[in-house]
Amino acid sequence: RFDQLDAEFLKPEKENKYKIDAETPGAIEIYIPRAADTKEIADILQSAKVIENPMVFTVLSKFNGFDGSYLAGTHYVTDKMSYDEIMYILTQKPNAVRVTFPEGLSYIEVKQKLKDAGVNFDEQVLDSMMRNPQLFVDYPFVAAIKDKPGRKWLLQGYLYPDTYEFDMNTDEEAIIRTFLNNFQAKLSDKYLKRAKELGITLDEALALASIIQIECALNEEMQTVSGVFWNRLRQDIPLGTDATINYLRKEAGLDTKLWLSTDEINFFDSPYNLYNNLGLPPGPICSPGDLAIKAALYPLKHNYLYFVATGDGHNVFATTLEQHNANVEKYFAQYKEQQANNG
Repeated sequence: RFDQLDAEFLKPEKENKYKIDAETPGAIEIYIPRAADTKEIADILQSAKVIENPMVFTVLSKFNGFDGSYLAGTHYVTDKMSYDEIMYILTQKPNAVRVTFPEGLSYIEVKQKLKDAGVNFDEQVLDSMMRNPQLFVDYPFVAAIKDKPGRKWLLQGYLYPDTYEFDMNTDEEAIIRTFLNNFQAKLSDKYLKRAKELGITLDEALALASIIQIECALNEEMQTVSGVFWNRLRQDIPLGTDATINYLRKEAGLDTKLWLSTDEINFFDSPYNLYNNLGLPPGPICSPGDLAIKAALYPLKHNYLYFVATGDGHNVFATTLEQHNANVEKYFAQYKEQQANNG
């Protein structure tokens, strides 16, 4: 019976024997789809030449009490195992890869980290789901997303930065739902209430937070930077942020830059060019973390309208264009000198 087998296989002297992974000699990869029944699993095992008789496997599975206990995902077995041993393996936690996604990654960068970790997926299918998230409208925040001109990846910004475990052969819908489930769990009702108080949607709050995330190397500056952007929004001044230009550069396969020339800024005729367009971008440019979201919703009150990066992770702030231009001249000169010294 299942309980007897479970106790037997967990004995200390047998424990290592049943830890099988891709590196185990003779390991055969078995992927169990979601909702697969015992007959389907038996057919998969026969196709992989792990068992010879699916009928015997099916009968033994019922007799041993394994039916309904098999876990979807990737498992490794060998053709030297008995049917009972294979059944036990398929009831254990599937093999998964652990991937950490830091704050500030665009969808393209998230996708690359999944690839680098060895997660197998159809890139075109995943792209299509990110562009057209109709499958995910059961999440209220997804149903509320607006498809604005220029917005390519509608779910960008909702792939919550965190550490995840993915089955290496998981399907594309499961990948996205893993991120969205975490986003939903981390999303506080007070954020929705606060966004409404500010007269913006959650989607717009994420768009602003994504810019703050990219502009701030230091968490302690996020609320100050947010205050600058809110001051500009309220005075109908373009946000003038390099973050969205660098996002367009990444989407075009170009390197990002700390300092952008006027020509490089004007190269992009896009709603994401916030030097030439008022308001927020059509959507988030990356996945912001909790601190950036809080900063977007709780900006620091001040009179600053400008800031510029110093090159060492900090920003300096100014209330007038004259002050700002002086700061730009100073720190750009320092940047050029440093570049020259570095060869």
